[in-house]
Amino acid sequence: MFNIVLFEPEQPGNVGNIIRLCANANAQLHIIKPIPFEMDDKKLRRAGLDYHEYVHIKWYDSYDDFVQQNPQARVFSLTTKGSTTYSEIKIEPNDFFLFGPESRGLPDHVRNHTYGRIRIPMAAYARSINLANSVSIMLYEALRQQNFPELTLASPDFKPVKTSLGKRLALAVRIIFKGN
Repeated sequence: MFNIVLFEPEQPGNVGNIIRLCANANAQLHIIKPIPFEMDDKKLRRAGLDYHEYVHIKWYDSYDDFVQQNPQARVFSLTTKGSTTYSEIKIEPNDFFLFGPESRGLPDHVRNHTYGRIRIPMAAYARSINLANSVSIMLYEALRQQNFPELTLASPDFKPVKTSLGKRLALAVRIIFKGN
């Protein structure tokens, strides 16, 4: 099971999305306080839908508390200051991926106290990627490297539709030009 660690997250909607993601990916969610919202916040509940019951959140009062409770953890900090991209590391089961607050990222004393600093490539003019999106990218790379353990790769009742390319193109044209 992979571990997602949020250091002082600021946006309830992002946390709700990450709860939903962790439920779908069988990942453990860790949150390092403080947070500026309540866990029953409307935005958090809406983004997390009904997945809250599937995720047990582990709470920590500080980063030091997190380190004390997880002394053997292999923790990667995701940061724009990392030199290794997320796809270059060899991920191991039970790795921890640490993400900073939306407005400022991880402080130096936290970022520099991890096993490795990794980044998600982005355009040179961009400052950051949304927190929930960053967690999705990293978590699914970790799952991909481990061949998606304990996840369903296709719906049991999925039946691919067998149609010719011509029929698919004709359908696409009808949809695009419907009413014109």
